[in-house]
Amino acid sequence: MTASDILDHHQVKKTTPRVALIQAMQEARVPLSENEIKERMGELYDRATFYRSVQTLSSAGIIHRIVADNVMVKYALNNCENGHHHQVDHAHFFCRQCHHLYCLKSIKVQTLDLPSGFVDEEHDLVIRGICDQCNSQLK
Repeated sequence: MTASDILDHHQVKKTTPRVALIQAMQEARVPLSENEIKERMGELYDRATFYRSVQTLSSAGIIHRIVADNVMVKYALNNCENGHHHQVDHAHFFCRQCHHLYCLKSIKVQTLDLPSGFVDEEHDLVIRGICDQCNSQLK
């Protein structure tokens, strides 16, 4: 799906910054920080527009925000091409050594059995540790 197709499907107005943001995330295929997105967007990046776009795309279910640690936030596309999963349905792994964030799509986050009256609006799972590449360099 192209960035324009994704915006159309979610009935979100197409703007150049939104298209560029989605394209940057599609090309990377991994979660990106604001700075990584800024580098990929080039002259199309504007901080205020970025935050407005992130809010709009998050509300529409196109992207999700991942808090990796106290100072790092990354953004990832939701699975818009395989069944439109609008809630994070997989775990993430944050490497404390190299600071890469990996989507662990094989580890599914289950719906929680909450007490009566509670409504699950969002949940995420971030596993923090050392990735396989950094671990092999330590040996």
